[in-house]
Amino acid sequence: MTDFMSRFHKAFFVTSAYEEKDLPPPTGIEIAFAGRSNAGKSSVINAITNQNRLAFVSKTPGRTQHINFFQIGAGKFLVDLPGYGYAKVPISVISHWQKVLGNYLQTRQSLKGLILIMDIRHPLKALDIKMLDWFTPTGKAVHILLTKADKLSKQQANSTLRDVNLFLSTTYSNCSVQLFSSHSTMGVDTASAVISKWLDNEW
Repeated sequence: MTDFMSRFHKAFFVTSAYEEKDLPPPTGIEIAFAGRSNAGKSSVINAITNQNRLAFVSKTPGRTQHINFFQIGAGKFLVDLPGYGYAKVPISVISHWQKVLGNYLQTRQSLKGLILIMDIRHPLKALDIKMLDWFTPTGKAVHILLTKADKLSKQQANSTLRDVNLFLSTTYSNCSVQLFSSHSTMGVDTASAVISKWLDNEW
């Protein structure tokens, strides 16, 4: 195990915020995780930190309705954002999160990069594009994880990766993308290396 991977294994929960006023002071460095409901976001965080239940995994989309902060070192945080795109979440909740997440993603000084989670079988949906359009104007880095890659053949997974890469190269130049599987641990080391560089301001 490399040093940059082992640092994530010490992650622990710090706080949750539902309102902007509940967010901790914007000091240190934060890496946020976003994605459609049920894309595997919580499983990604658990895989990277090598902890089974650090982030709550539910088969019911829309369960994460708070911004959850996990500390992995002095002034360094992984931030789990609420999943988006699930119709059964009440309109009032959707409106609330559009406001809170929009402000967090666009104005949070301590936010250094975004890990965007997409199910490899359903990448680049309309709300994923909206998230990219929301965040990329900040000039901060975006790294996309095409999750559940083990559910496709290697050829299918690589073909989807090429297609997503091509789309990003023409529109979102500050984005990178990789294959990922929480189940098989495919890509965990690569994702950990990217996040580690962001935390150390090496980008």
